[in-house]
Amino acid sequence: MHAVKSGSRAMRFNSTRAFSSAPRFQAPPALSINSNRLWETLHQTCEWGQAHRYGDNATETGMARLTLNDDDARVRRWFAEEVKKLGCTLSVDQMGNMFARRAGSLNSPAPMIAMGSHLDTQPRGGRYDGILGVMAALEVLRTMKESNFQTNYDVGIANWTNEEGARFPKSMCSSGVWAGAIPIQQAWDLRDIHNPNVSLKSELERHGYLGDIECSAKGYPLGAHFELHIEQGPILPANDCKIGIVQGAQGYRWLTFTIQGKDAHTGTTPLANRHDPLLAASRMIAASNDIAKKHDALASTGIIRVPSNASTNTIASEVTFTLDIRHPEDSVVHAVQEECLRTFQSIASQDGKGVSYSWTLDTDSPAVKFDQNCISSIQAAADHIVGPERSMLMTSGAGHDSVYTSKHCPTAMIFIPCKDGVSHHPTEYSTPEDCAIGTQALLEAVVNYDQARADESRGK
Repeated sequence: MHAVKSGSRAMRFNSTRAFSSAPRFQAPPALSINSNRLWETLHQTCEWGQAHRYGDNATETGMARLTLNDDDARVRRWFAEEVKKLGCTLSVDQMGNMFARRAGSLNSPAPMIAMGSHLDTQPRGGRYDGILGVMAALEVLRTMKESNFQTNYDVGIANWTNEEGARFPKSMCSSGVWAGAIPIQQAWDLRDIHNPNVSLKSELERHGYLGDIECSAKGYPLGAHFELHIEQGPILPANDCKIGIVQGAQGYRWLTFTIQGKDAHTGTTPLANRHDPLLAASRMIAASNDIAKKHDALASTGIIRVPSNASTNTIASEVTFTLDIRHPEDSVVHAVQEECLRTFQSIASQDGKGVSYSWTLDTDSPAVKFDQNCISSIQAAADHIVGPERSMLMTSGAGHDSVYTSKHCPTAMIFIPCKDGVSHHPTEYSTPEDCAIGTQALLEAVVNYDQARADESRGK
């Protein structure tokens, strides 16, 4: 997935802010993350779920740590032990979301400032998507503890369940439940894509992660949410930038189309007499790409299914395929969808005796804009760490848990480069230097935001 460029390098901004006045960020305290420890921890935890070796080095594997499989349960238990060593309290909600909380000096009951991401991966994923965000947050808390540094307000980590939606097919699933966008029963009833007898809820129960806390912004509220993530695209390196200051995320819709035809003998059925759903589906997929190009949008098909009893010399009876449509403007996403539907209707009547089709809207994720105070906090950190010429404002092309948290608390994201823009692939890679820079930016952004929040409270 590729991020969408939304401005030139090192854009600056003056925007309406939620704080009563623009925060004035002072030089951050002398806190420096331990880059070697970060790197070692990142790859240590990737022992649970490593797969798809592509090189000789120990770290040259991808990942297959799907939500709530045994490896995911192992890394969750490890994470729980590590945050407790730091003096954090750990809470688990009804979707298995894990919230580690470190007390601030004010002993305030206000919701914590969270650093969030996810530990699950794609079936042929890499070692950085999501995982880096959680390990970076852990390194931030470790750095604070060993430096005897205490924020004003509580800070902590959120490990969101089933962000990828690879095993249980709904992306950003548990943050969506937390935000009130996905009904919890619907999420609990999601089935393992390969084993319909296994539900998300049954796996939560099996591993002991069906928590008692209501999965909602009221059940476990957050005061802010910062997420460090690899860019998953080529824009940062193309602009010689080290930090992406993410202003928001583009909208997307996932649809599933079912094309109904009629199975028939390939040797005895003339072309004019066929109801060929695979031919129609192929034309529809190709047409969706052309339509997306016309709108400067993205359209992709990731899954095509034919019946398991299909054969070489039989026309398939049915085909299903997915369609993923994305653009920073919701109106364009809707326009691409409507044009696809009109075009698909025309295609269905072509070729032989035609086919029929139906469709469902599986996911609707509108475009979001992130909080300007969080963005300012990250901008100040980026200026301090790499200078204004090595950072840039961006819009995320992919969905993240931050999309949902932004509906209920101030949110923003930090991007770092990944090699060749590759993600959702075993060779996904970010350098130790870039991981360290991003983690340092996460630390300083949280400290900046916490201080501005405290200043605002004292001013009142």
